[in-house]
Amino acid sequence: MSAVAIKGWCPGALRPMQSGDGLVVRIRPRGGRLDAIQAAGIAELSARHGNGLIDLTSRANLQIRGVSEEGYPFLIEGLAGLGLLDADSDTEAQRNVLVTPFWTGADDTQSLAAELERALATASLDLPTKFGFAIDDGSERVLAGASADIRIERDRKGALLVRADGALLGRPVTRSDAVPVALAMAEWFMASGGATNEKRRMAAHLAGGASLPLSLRGDAEPVAQSADPGPGLYLAGAMVGVAFGQMPHQTLSHLAASTQALRMTPWRMVLVEGMHEMPRGADLVTEADDPALRVIACSGAPRCREAHADTRKLATALAPHIPADARLHVSGCAKGCAHSGPADVTLVATHEGFDLIRHGTVRDALVLRGLTGAGIIANPSVLTGGH
Repeated sequence: MSAVAIKGWCPGALRPMQSGDGLVVRIRPRGGRLDAIQAAGIAELSARHGNGLIDLTSRANLQIRGVSEEGYPFLIEGLAGLGLLDADSDTEAQRNVLVTPFWTGADDTQSLAAELERALATASLDLPTKFGFAIDDGSERVLAGASADIRIERDRKGALLVRADGALLGRPVTRSDAVPVALAMAEWFMASGGATNEKRRMAAHLAGGASLPLSLRGDAEPVAQSADPGPGLYLAGAMVGVAFGQMPHQTLSHLAASTQALRMTPWRMVLVEGMHEMPRGADLVTEADDPALRVIACSGAPRCREAHADTRKLATALAPHIPADARLHVSGCAKGCAHSGPADVTLVATHEGFDLIRHGTVRDALVLRGLTGAGIIANPSVLTGGH
């Protein structure tokens, strides 16, 4: 694979990233939730200071795309007015908290998220920017497939536990101890050299031989893991997606006008709080069997300067050929920004064409090299080994 510029950090609002279509400005909703005023404000700011396109990320954040250097200060002023900025870029980068969207007002999710975010704002941990926390304290684990390094979950009896990603069991905790134990686990990760391993992640640290201290170990078995949810109606509201996790600003405005709040998810979908019927719109994915949900694709060329191909054009053409129970990942370069985990089929764009990987990630062994987009479209069976 060709060399790419791996920056090792994610964009933020106070630390934007330059891309092929301008600055990318990432917004991290507190508690994974935006009220209607905030959502409508983001849509307006995207139209005024960006190119009108908004990404939903795998870390349950939003990204305003196409922001110019001249428009950026005005965008930041607008985000500050909406209460969406942190004190500084370091605080923003450390506030990497993923929250289950299926919480209710009677459970601990939102209070745990708020307490953890406040604690991270005052802690001097200097964690890697991709290091994150998950609050997945429902009766099923819905975030098990999402990226996180320290997880606050429930055991099979409904009690809380804190678990290091990569460990099978977690440490039982009371409600008052959950956040302090999670922070202690993060402190141990840094003190034991976790940030020096190649991936700078908890699971890699444990797999490399690091052993949690007795005070952070436990024998609590997490509650069962559920499959990733799809579009549909839930107790908390209506879940809708957008193709490739990108929507025009008008779609966000439409959703904001129909609810009191939106809950972000790591599945590039939005839960429209309190809705009892599916919202309608040309850009919305509302059916669980929509082919658009079978493919994952990064921004691709020309929107990303590192990409070697228009990933979304190819992904759109291939989506109807992907089995309903399979996933295709089309990456514009070897970084695999849109999806860090394995997929049934992964296509990686290079200077020489597309590399093909089956049942792996962008970092795994190639099956075929130098495929053309036109050739794959003409013979999609090549994806699964047919001829």
